[in-house]
Amino acid sequence: MSGNDIVFDFARADRIGLDEAVFCQMKSPAQIDAILDGAAQRHAGLLLTRLDMDKLAALSPAHRERIDHCPVSQTAFFGPLRPVASRGAVAIVAAGTSDAPVAREAARTLRHAGVEASLIVDVGVAGLWRLTERLNDIRRHPVVIGVAGMDAALASVLGGLVSSAMICVPTSVGYGAAESGRTALNAMLASCAPGITVCNIDNGYGAACAALRILASAARMRDPG
Repeated sequence: MSGNDIVFDFARADRIGLDEAVFCQMKSPAQIDAILDGAAQRHAGLLLTRLDMDKLAALSPAHRERIDHCPVSQTAFFGPLRPVASRGAVAIVAAGTSDAPVAREAARTLRHAGVEASLIVDVGVAGLWRLTERLNDIRRHPVVIGVAGMDAALASVLGGLVSSAMICVPTSVGYGAAESGRTALNAMLASCAPGITVCNIDNGYGAACAALRILASAARMRDPG
């Protein structure tokens, strides 16, 4: 594979404040290796998403040595990683442990950008006490990412209890009438909690990017110069 087959957007961060990530699900190991070659030449760090264990094992040994892989979220950091510059700004709240892969994808995306998120898992509304016990912790964060599948009731409940910017991610967790996440998506879109933002099904990466845009906008308002 030649470098002409891939045009990676290394300038994206300069334009919009967000790095381009490598979506690995539909790419071959050879294509991923070619992208990593280009990043290595520039001494650039990359975030890789939807990188499963089989595809990771098929990458060149030189690249695997430089990869920090999380099998739960199927994300990986390649090359240099930014130090943590922000803590306490974002909470990621997942309804169940089955939603953890999507929640961790969001957390890893934020960490790659230098933001350390608080991860709160297994607080679904079927056991409402689990959520209410953590409400004070959640409210301390100006941005909250809510991750839920099945009926996705967490979005409406949290959206009615916290004043934080609320980004919701439906997951494909569930079966039958859950319809691979479409029921959760529709429930979040139809939520009576005003002002919540809804991402695509299983899109933890997109939710994290929305959070990063909010944080960047808040920083610009504090310091317009």
